[in-house]
Amino acid sequence: MSQFISVFDMLKIGVGPSSSHTLGPWRAAQQWIQKLKNNDLISNIRTIKVNLYGSLSLTGKGHATDLAVLLGLSGTDPEYIPIEDIENIISKIKNTNTLNFDGEKILDFSMDQVIFNKEFLPFHSNGLTFIALSKENEIISSETYYSIGGGFVIQEKVETSEENEINKENFPFPINRATELENYCKKEKKNISDIVLSNELVLKSNNEIDLELRRIWDTMLECMYIGCHTEGTLPGGLNVKRRAFETHKKLIKDFSYRNQEEWISAIRSTEVKFREILKWVSCFALSVNEVNASLGRVVTAPTNGSAGVIPAVLMYYLVIENHEADFEHIKKFLLVAGEIGSVFKKNATISAAMGGCQAEIGVSSAMAAGALTELLGGTPSQSLVAAEIAMEHHLGLTCDPIGGLVQVPCIERNAMGAIKAINAAELALETDPEKSLVPLDKVIDTMWETAKDMNRNYKETSEGGLAVTVGLADC
Repeated sequence: MSQFISVFDMLKIGVGPSSSHTLGPWRAAQQWIQKLKNNDLISNIRTIKVNLYGSLSLTGKGHATDLAVLLGLSGTDPEYIPIEDIENIISKIKNTNTLNFDGEKILDFSMDQVIFNKEFLPFHSNGLTFIALSKENEIISSETYYSIGGGFVIQEKVETSEENEINKENFPFPINRATELENYCKKEKKNISDIVLSNELVLKSNNEIDLELRRIWDTMLECMYIGCHTEGTLPGGLNVKRRAFETHKKLIKDFSYRNQEEWISAIRSTEVKFREILKWVSCFALSVNEVNASLGRVVTAPTNGSAGVIPAVLMYYLVIENHEADFEHIKKFLLVAGEIGSVFKKNATISAAMGGCQAEIGVSSAMAAGALTELLGGTPSQSLVAAEIAMEHHLGLTCDPIGGLVQVPCIERNAMGAIKAINAAELALETDPEKSLVPLDKVIDTMWETAKDMNRNYKETSEGGLAVTVGLADC
């Protein structure tokens, strides 16, 4: 039995720079607080300690893992916290050596109580343990969580009643493999987006689905807009220059606009030569991940490190392919993308700490390729072919961020993943799926086998590849 994974599990609003190293630990802190409340333990707590393990420790500083944990323990939510509040909360903790636990109780706390342990826990590369201590220095609570990619958090051998209730048997079209999705489409004579919507309607009304998808798209659009209109350098020490601003300035020329909607119209009026299209798509992707690298608000799609691919490809459709596109097109795109991502998560991984960057940029490129193919008039089978092509040409991609920051090569990779997705869609539209040699399920299986065979140094540890050959002094 495979648990149902909603589109809204795959596309989540949060804060950068990493879904597994920032959003996941933040959510884990929230879960721990809730468990303490359920057991009526908070009143007895004097202080807390947090142990980070494996990849969370090795690249934790660059991914702001320690800050994310503290923000979660302070009672804030990554989806709704005002971005400008983040620095104030962290500064207060550092300056006062106290933590306002869940916004309700002042605890003694210093930054060195978030402990970075290089050893890996056996269950998963991204482990963290929360420990609560009493006035007598006795352990009141000790809970270990694992951030398994895309903001998903689990505990070993812990199964909730919700997981038992929400499983694939409760839905009209239970999907675990891509072949099942394809067969439903053929049998029902429906597009992928129609099948996915039928499943989502078990959990939410159509109005609720529309509202959430609009929020997701609005966040993506805002993120691109902010990134295209913000200049300077990124935080973290590498002094990486923001490039979306200057690229956008050259492309938009003298066109004027006052808001995001007028901005889309302005872009539609610009030149659409091949080179300009490449630059626009790259600009959209770069803008998102420059915002992500600055602890801005993005949509995990399926991760923060790969958050730029899907909005860039969707924006490409809106401003280049179809000037008459409306929310219904956006809705279809996001439904298809989310479902393809869920198939990868169920059968492989979307965590770079488990599978390298093929699990992030590769999956996001596949999601975008399949979604774009449906909007361009492709069949469900061709959409799955597009997803396969996109992933096939990301197999083996390593995760070796310089300085442990989600900047180099991560930001550029989003641009490359977006371009590959568009190319994969075009190739798929000219493909007879019956003659395709590699089905999507096989490439997902291959990706997972590749992930297991990959040297650990290339799985988000900053202990191999570019992270080693290009030192901070070179930057």
